[in-house]
Amino acid sequence: MREFLLTDKDFSEIAARVYDTCGIVLGPHKKEMVYSRLARRIRANGLKSFEAYLSFLEENQDVEFNHFINAITTNLTSFFRENHHFDFLAKRIVPEIIARHKHDRKVRIWSAGCSTGEEPYSIAMTIANAFPGGWDVKVLATDLDSNVLDKASLGEYTASNVTGLDEDKLKKWFLRSADGAMYKVKPKLQSCIHFKRLNLLEPWPMKGPFDVIFCRNVLIYFDKETKDKLFEQYHDMLVPNGYLLIGHSETMGKEHLEFKNLGKTIYQKGQLNERV
Repeated sequence: MREFLLTDKDFSEIAARVYDTCGIVLGPHKKEMVYSRLARRIRANGLKSFEAYLSFLEENQDVEFNHFINAITTNLTSFFRENHHFDFLAKRIVPEIIARHKHDRKVRIWSAGCSTGEEPYSIAMTIANAFPGGWDVKVLATDLDSNVLDKASLGEYTASNVTGLDEDKLKKWFLRSADGAMYKVKPKLQSCIHFKRLNLLEPWPMKGPFDVIFCRNVLIYFDKETKDKLFEQYHDMLVPNGYLLIGHSETMGKEHLEFKNLGKTIYQKGQLNERV
């Protein structure tokens, strides 16, 4: 017998709150996941049911709502995940950026949905030695979950987290603990990354434009209407001919003629007169 009762009505209310807040769609197949993640919050607050938790959430929005959203959102990532994107960044995008910004020497990259930081640190490692001295290089790393942002900004990872990195990268970019169990990102690599909490459905405070946007394994949680809106916003935030990289299980509809599909979940912003 389950510890807490989760009725269909409770689940529908939870799903509605999550969708209204951050656009994530929780179908009926997510009910078990919702139970396991929110049961921890019910225990932590000394409550007896999901109905009681929803009432508690309503009465304690300021204190509990971040915990509620953080519990629901999924954060699965690794260094150089979908490595072909980083190869493309190094071999094609970086030379274009150097040509485009030879006068202002400014580079802007956005990791949207950065989770615990592996993606923005992978970006930083890829471009670290790519630009001549005197260039202004910044990576914006955002996520909805404040807990993972805290971990990302700290830059500390277990040995198992960094197993995919070769020894050269580990020596160059990380400080290893005496027992070899922990690795901390060196300040030099962290210096170009700015971590910030952002709900993609709320107004975006940054002005851009960005040379490339990584939004990988984030769009999969949204419905089509929300995805289409985000694709339009990303287009507006990119420089002409800038790039949008999405996750391997995500797609952009053919109706989005404002982007050119280059294959391997890589899209390039078209010219304004190509938009329909």
